[in-house]
Amino acid sequence: MQKRTFIKSLGLAAASLPFMGFSSGKNELAKKTQYPHSLKKGDMVGLISPSAATADRMQFTFAKEAMEALGFQVKLGANLMNRRGYLAGTDEERAADLNSMFADPEVKAVICIRGGSGAARILPLIDYKLIQKNPKPILGYSDITALHQAIYSQTGLISFHGPNGTGSWNSFNVKQFEQLFFKQELVQFQNEQTKGDDLVIKSNRIQTLHSGIAKGRILGGNLTVLTTLSGTPYFADFKNAILFIEDIGEDPYRIDRMMSTLKLNGTLDQIKGFIFGQCNDCEPGGGYGSLTVDQVLDDYILPLKIPAYSGAMIGHISKQFIVPHGALVEMNADLGTFTLQEPIFKS
Repeated sequence: MQKRTFIKSLGLAAASLPFMGFSSGKNELAKKTQYPHSLKKGDMVGLISPSAATADRMQFTFAKEAMEALGFQVKLGANLMNRRGYLAGTDEERAADLNSMFADPEVKAVICIRGGSGAARILPLIDYKLIQKNPKPILGYSDITALHQAIYSQTGLISFHGPNGTGSWNSFNVKQFEQLFFKQELVQFQNEQTKGDDLVIKSNRIQTLHSGIAKGRILGGNLTVLTTLSGTPYFADFKNAILFIEDIGEDPYRIDRMMSTLKLNGTLDQIKGFIFGQCNDCEPGGGYGSLTVDQVLDDYILPLKIPAYSGAMIGHISKQFIVPHGALVEMNADLGTFTLQEPIFKS
């Protein structure tokens, strides 16, 4: 997996990067939550590729057409189609596209074309003061978790963990996008369920790990990318937060290792609620004594005695929640819902 290649290379990459964005402790900019400016149809959005390269040129067309179908004009990043190995250009090129989109007054939102790996390499090159002065929505998931974490930790800006530009823009995702961005509704996120030819509903079921209701700012993302940022200035402050995580293609022992990191670095002991999304292709492999993901979650989450549930429509799936990362929500672990508690855009 590209994600694992990224983790192996991170140590070498970090040693060679300039420390433009580093500071001791949490950045002074991030003293309070920042709200992005709202969007309307006809606005210009910018397409960037801050992570892995896109091999199929048609994917650029798909992403542009999807944004146009949502009602936007589209501006392509100057380095969008670049390639350096598995990366979409050099670190400097990818960071430059991100910074230029936030600097451009015509661009009202930033859309990441895909995830993959490599976003963490550009974190020291991002102009966080520029982002704070020009708060815009930024959308993407998977490896884009690195950007969500960094931008929130350094500026307090709410961003959006959801479909990438080349992702699936089915009716579910489009409807939710319109509810959030155009209608600015206080959305309740609840799994879509359809009863098939069976006595019981089996798709998109949630499991309550611990009953209860909790309120806090929802933070998290891809578990692998999240834990890789542990110990850096770009790891968000999870005190009193609702933690959400998802992943793909990870054996349970890897999930166990990463959950252990969140326990050892104090994250799990600070949170008020926990939401586990989808973990596709995370079944136990061959061999004796493998734990299941359910058992791993029980080991780390049940002792916390906080509201918690699993199975949320978050992750590497076609229909997925657009989670406003950093927004104030109330979660109900018994119903398997979380609901926005305040407007998330500047008035």
